[in-house]
Amino acid sequence: MLGEQIAELRGKVVSQRVLDVEGPTMETSVSIEGTVKGTQVKQHLTYVAKPVAPGVIHGKAKGVMMAGETEMVVSTGEGIGKATPSGVRWRGTGFFSTSSTGKLAFLNNLVGLFETDVDTEGNFTEKIWEWK
Repeated sequence: MLGEQIAELRGKVVSQRVLDVEGPTMETSVSIEGTVKGTQVKQHLTYVAKPVAPGVIHGKAKGVMMAGETEMVVSTGEGIGKATPSGVRWRGTGFFSTSSTGKLAFLNNLVGLFETDVDTEGNFTEKIWEWK
């Protein structure tokens, strides 16, 4: 069941590199800021993606999210991106883990559903909902 929206994030693609010309397979890194249940966070995320059909991309991501100097959350995710005239629209799941006992402790073992848009200029917007 889809739960409440827990995050709204914005960022920018900071680097890309080609891992394999067959496919091709691309690695993209993003620097992100936003809020998770009202807590300001910064996140660094890297995803590897390759086409699986015309206009359709499969990607896997790994990320580290920080709140202040003491809270850290790690995440992995997987999704499908669809090419649009304005960029790529991603939909998928994220899996969160933390040993934090602060405001982000609720993310430990949480599964989230995300909607992410990356425009042709490399601007990144994401919303995450808890999957109950």
